[in-house]
Amino acid sequence: SRQITQVYGFYDECLRKYGTASVWKMVTDLFDFLPLAAIVDNQLFCPHAGLSPGLNTISNIDQLSRFEEVPHEGPMCDLLWSDPDERPGWGISPRGAGYTFGQDVSEQFIHTNGLKFIMRAHQLVSDGYCWVHEGSVCTLFSAPNYCYRCGNLAAICEIDENLNCKFLQFEHAPPRGTGTEVKRMVPDYFL
Repeated sequence: SRQITQVYGFYDECLRKYGTASVWKMVTDLFDFLPLAAIVDNQLFCPHAGLSPGLNTISNIDQLSRFEEVPHEGPMCDLLWSDPDERPGWGISPRGAGYTFGQDVSEQFIHTNGLKFIMRAHQLVSDGYCWVHEGSVCTLFSAPNYCYRCGNLAAICEIDENLNCKFLQFEHAPPRGTGTEVKRMVPDYFL
């Protein structure tokens, strides 16, 4: 939501870099049109965060009216804020939005929708990725050294035609001024 981008610094970053809030406004307007989740090969469910007690099937998600700002509660919010948990069932999220969901919930969603597993982001994990719920949910976090202080690795995932996952982990770039900068070479064809 626009409020969240202000709380976490995106609004201020746009003002600092561009001297105006117009870039922030264009980007947040664009967010209202981005998909809430993706399905890969009809077997892999990829929401930003997690599941919702109000959405039992993919067709329930398809019926959401997406083209609006994400509300502070409800199924759309849940897809962007919910996290897996070791406790079964649904729980109150400590984040103040969305829910926590147990292995029983993720396995039921996977079974109901004929999926293989859920691949999500949203939650810092120290190795860049983390399987939970006995391999039915994977969190993939692609921001190394989150907020410049967490010291975490990041990861990306390559998925082959059989939905086998290969994780590539990486660290943050070294700080500027440490003598480890990458030299940018201008290709010959620009000279």
